[in-house]
Amino acid sequence: MENFKVRIRGIYSTALTKLLLDHGFDVVQPSVTIKERFGLEEREESPDLDVNDRRDLQGVRALGKADCINAFKSILQSCLDDVIVRKWAVTVDGTYKGLVKGLDPPTHSILVDIGPAVGRVAEEEIPGPNLRQLVVQVDRRRIGAREPALTTGIKIPGKYAILIPGRQVKVSRRIRNWESRSRLYQLGEKLAPANWGILWRTASADQPPDILKEEIACLVKEGEAIMERARHVEAPAMLWEGNHLMDVEFPAPSKRKLDEVRGSVVPTIDGHHYYKACGDRVSSALEMAERLLEKGYSRGEVEELFQQTIEAEYPTIGTTIQIEHVKLNGRVFHLGKALVEDYDHDQSMIRFSRVFKREGTYNGLKTRKEPGDQAITEARIGDWHFKTKYFSRDGQYKGTYINLNTPIELYPYGIRYLDLEVDICIWPDGGVKTLDEEKLEKAVLEGLVTEKLVRIVKEKLQEIIKGLSP
Repeated sequence: MENFKVRIRGIYSTALTKLLLDHGFDVVQPSVTIKERFGLEEREESPDLDVNDRRDLQGVRALGKADCINAFKSILQSCLDDVIVRKWAVTVDGTYKGLVKGLDPPTHSILVDIGPAVGRVAEEEIPGPNLRQLVVQVDRRRIGAREPALTTGIKIPGKYAILIPGRQVKVSRRIRNWESRSRLYQLGEKLAPANWGILWRTASADQPPDILKEEIACLVKEGEAIMERARHVEAPAMLWEGNHLMDVEFPAPSKRKLDEVRGSVVPTIDGHHYYKACGDRVSSALEMAERLLEKGYSRGEVEELFQQTIEAEYPTIGTTIQIEHVKLNGRVFHLGKALVEDYDHDQSMIRFSRVFKREGTYNGLKTRKEPGDQAITEARIGDWHFKTKYFSRDGQYKGTYINLNTPIELYPYGIRYLDLEVDICIWPDGGVKTLDEEKLEKAVLEGLVTEKLVRIVKEKLQEIIKGLSP
């Protein structure tokens, strides 16, 4: 069996390249930097797995066939105790026979139930009125969204080519050799089947015409088989399995572990991936510092200079910060703006306050929230929990909420953590209750988190409860 082929881009590329090479993956289409660091040769083959940064730089997105995605997931969860992995319910480029649910006039789209999800097709793509069933493909415009973008313009992807709607012939922009591009355009004009166009992929550049001709013939048969199946199955049903998408989140300990892996390849500042995730000036300062390390400057001097350079980018007493509360399913809640009242750099302790403007109920405590109430939060950067005390407008104590989470990270904009569902409530009369332990157990069964993470959280929970005892 051939090794899986992976293409990796982004701030985690060196660490993940090392990790996957060590586990038998082959790296294709490597960047110039990765080729130099690992002594890799240029390989223009199509990847089985594509790994790229998430927009927020807090992890990566991986796209590939099920067996490849599962292998990547297994490696990550065996090496990173707190990694969070989320699989998208539908497959990218997957073709489905869906049930038409109705028109959504404000968005000029049609809702279509494809089984794992309900997606949207642009109204102008619908071939006629009063359709009950429709063959659609998951488009790449809204990858990862709860409501996937769907299209009736079906594509059939292969190793070297993609059959596309229409009669146009296209060539991958990564093929820069003019002779190769011209040859592929001419070949595409000859091979393009009725009602299909061809997009030649990067890997087609050095393939002989017979191989490419054979692939086009196979893709045409694949397309015919999909439409034949669509005539005989009841909607909703999957007609052709596309690529699986996995969203990967690297909390603080995972970032530190990846720092170690990267450090085995190239000089690396402690906290490298965290600082890269900070972006902007912090990330730029990190690059300068690591260039000095590569030139042989003293690590101690470089790290001291680096810390002095970035210090002004972080919150101080009197500044306003954001609280980024991330759920295991990936939803991000911004818990409002908070005022930093105290920050002890040496102890990594931060205290901040929020004032509530709306009525409601304090989750878990089930105590009434009133306008003017104040929340005082104490947290240690890097701790697995933080404590918030709630007070009325006139200072009456309403209760305490202890949130268990991945180790807190401080960013230039505020603090960030992943909520691990388990909480402790303390009432004014001294009553204590632990909430939602079963939710974390469920996350293990769903494959979101590792069993090791659950054990860590249970240990932290017992430590906190023991500390509350008189």
